[in-house]
Amino acid sequence: MKFPKVYPLKEIAAIIGCEYVGDADFPVHGMNEIHVVEPGDIVFVDHPKYYDKALQSAATIVLINKEVDCPEGKALLISDDPFRDFNKLTKHFRPFRSSNASVSDSAQIGEGTVIQPNAFVGNNVVIGRNCLIHSNVSIYDNTIIGDNCIIHAGTVLGADAFYYKKRPEGYDQLLSGGRVVIGNDVGIGALCTIDKGVTGDTTIGDGSKIDNQVHLGHDTVVGKKCLIAAQTGIAGCVIIEDGVTIWGQVGSTSGITIGAGAVLLAQSGISKSLEGGKVYWGTPAQEARDTMKQMANVKRIPELFEKLK
Repeated sequence: MKFPKVYPLKEIAAIIGCEYVGDADFPVHGMNEIHVVEPGDIVFVDHPKYYDKALQSAATIVLINKEVDCPEGKALLISDDPFRDFNKLTKHFRPFRSSNASVSDSAQIGEGTVIQPNAFVGNNVVIGRNCLIHSNVSIYDNTIIGDNCIIHAGTVLGADAFYYKKRPEGYDQLLSGGRVVIGNDVGIGALCTIDKGVTGDTTIGDGSKIDNQVHLGHDTVVGKKCLIAAQTGIAGCVIIEDGVTIWGQVGSTSGITIGAGAVLLAQSGISKSLEGGKVYWGTPAQEARDTMKQMANVKRIPELFEKLK
């Protein structure tokens, strides 16, 4: 998430009420999660296990809960609770604003687009030309939809990320200030849920088609011309490259990559990154041919046991 202007480090520190290490006028352009940070971004870290990863990342401002040696060319924000203060920055720069209308006055709707009754279109939403938005679709703030898209009834675009920190008193949610960005010629079935990014974008590439009751987690990237069948659940921060086919009831862990042209057969469980151009099946998913051979061999165990008697 980029800020509306470049802020000096001292002003960001004042917003969250913390100390800083570095030039008071050190430029701050935005904030992001570690997997998508760029120079000028703030990243937060609150566990020593991940200090080095954050300090060596592309981010040039690190919101951290201990003063450490600051790498050259970077600055620190010293907080007793970086998770809490990252949320403060999200609230400050991307606060919730009620719409008070079915279609917000700030929404931009392209020529030829039809929005059916009882759909909701939030603040700063952009919808391209010749789209069809069916009834009871909810399009949360800042979502971007390209041309020639169809979104079926009951789908929700832009709900919060499922991202929590466990504390003694319960679970503390990491607030979501990102977006959902959908390309051209995308089809999304009924009752799908596509969460916005925490600070970045959840994206669906041109020409991809998504069946009913599919869930995409925060910051997930779906490439071009992908097919995703019903009841599939994709966790956050997954990269699905171009031309991937995912059949029904597939589930994935977070932070993995599914290579271009891969095919995931129904009910597969994806626990790690998968190479493109292959067919996978099973839990954990393996190449389908190998898995089927293993199953065939398992079925032969009673026969082999009898021969050994």
